[in-house]
Amino acid sequence: MTMIKGIYAATLSVLDSDLGLDIKKTIAHAETIIDKGCHGVVFFGSTGQSQLISLSEKINLLNNLSSSSHKENFIIGTGLNSLSDTISLMKISMSLGFGRFLIMPPAYYKYDDQDVFNFYSKIIRVIPDAKIILYNFEKLSGYKFSENLVYKLVESFPNQIIGVKDSSYNLFEKIKIENFSLLPGSESKLLKGLDLGCSGIITATTNATATLAREVYENFINKKEQTLNEKLCEVRAAFEKYNLISGLHTFFSQNDQNYKYLLPPLRILNETEKNNLLNKLDTLGFKN
Repeated sequence: MTMIKGIYAATLSVLDSDLGLDIKKTIAHAETIIDKGCHGVVFFGSTGQSQLISLSEKINLLNNLSSSSHKENFIIGTGLNSLSDTISLMKISMSLGFGRFLIMPPAYYKYDDQDVFNFYSKIIRVIPDAKIILYNFEKLSGYKFSENLVYKLVESFPNQIIGVKDSSYNLFEKIKIENFSLLPGSESKLLKGLDLGCSGIITATTNATATLAREVYENFINKKEQTLNEKLCEVRAAFEKYNLISGLHTFFSQNDQNYKYLLPPLRILNETEKNNLLNKLDTLGFKN
């Protein structure tokens, strides 16, 4: 298996004033947070407005992304309900040199473990060389992975199913699989997860906390005293009081107005929310 280790961000998608995907700024944002401390980023996760951005824009970004100097640090989220579109996007990604994918089962419909097994099976039969991170987020998909299904998928597809992003938090304390990446979806679970054998995190707020989260991670790896984890968790908690996408775009819009643009029904924070968030971050000594 190919382990995913360290601090990963579900990177933001930056839009222009016409609500089109700004390819250049989206890539620059991802490269910047890697330079600040992230081991890598996931494009088109839920934080990247994946369900709202068109397939053609995703393909356009991929074509430009392939020339990035940080190419090896990228994971591609599909963010598509259509099985056919998911496979098409993965094929294009593979042709451009991207082989790692974060894939959540389709939203809206009700289904069970066997149905989810069939979903991933169909993808793997068509693209057997893909490396897939399962995306466990019941709040968004309506489905929560069971431990049994994860074990079954890994046993059936040991070369393809390489990890799980656990944003429902029902797996990371229980799953024990050698060379398998367990990645909770919050900085508040980072240290506990590492203690339990998890390999890192994939989170929305590491867009902002990249440097801080990386220091906490490195202190754990090097067995140093943890002096920054409390601050890291408090910053995460400050953002969690709001829709994370709205809060992060509001935060970054202080320096770049393009971050104010979000696809409906998403919006940035109103003035009261914005002031409350920024004031809280200021009291924590945390700035952009």
